[in-house]
Amino acid sequence: MSGHSKWSTIKHKKAKEDAKRGQVFTKLIREITMAAKEGGGDPTGNARLRVVLDKAKAANMPQDNITRAIKKGTGELEGISYEAASYEGYGPSGVAVIIETLSDNKQRTVADLRHIFTKMGGNLGESGVVAWMFAHKGVVKFNSKKMSQDDILEQLIEYPIDDVVVHDDIASVYCDIKDLDVVKKAILGLGFGVEDASFDWVPNNPVKLDSEDKEAKVYKFLETLEDLDDVQHVFVNLS
Repeated sequence: MSGHSKWSTIKHKKAKEDAKRGQVFTKLIREITMAAKEGGGDPTGNARLRVVLDKAKAANMPQDNITRAIKKGTGELEGISYEAASYEGYGPSGVAVIIETLSDNKQRTVADLRHIFTKMGGNLGESGVVAWMFAHKGVVKFNSKKMSQDDILEQLIEYPIDDVVVHDDIASVYCDIKDLDVVKKAILGLGFGVEDASFDWVPNNPVKLDSEDKEAKVYKFLETLEDLDDVQHVFVNLS
């Protein structure tokens, strides 16, 4: 299983740029609020909250923003009620797409998504239409320090990992969702600085497009989806 793709590299770099501009704060606040609502405000016992708090800190989000978002999730402060939902479909060139959203108006979200799919050559489908092509995995990304895939794999061989992929000096380690914390701590213990840890939909059999023009259209489609306020994450089965 190898879920790495050029899109994951583009998305990773774009997220770092967005964080510098502060544009990522709104989505992180929604995700913190939802994680606290579903699993409580104590990150010790809430794996999802731990993951998103690490992202918030990496984006230099002020602690006051984080605290308010948690309190809104636990009901200690009033706030907008968000609902989590996933959508599936086929984008340009038939690529499979899974979109995770947090929204206070699902009708608006669906209408926005359908508009983008239709306008850009895709088709928003029913639940389950493409999910069978993906596996839900924990993914940890870090700077490989010029180490090869085999060298990193050798150092992590004793830990519960499924795969290691290195591309453009970014190493991606894949594991079972329940093992994300263990794997992240192992990587930190080896002296690497973790850039991102997340729960991703990883394609079982990534596909490759046969032209740069098709790639460009698909990436534009994916970026347009990610720019929607209600969209938290976009996953695609590209190699």
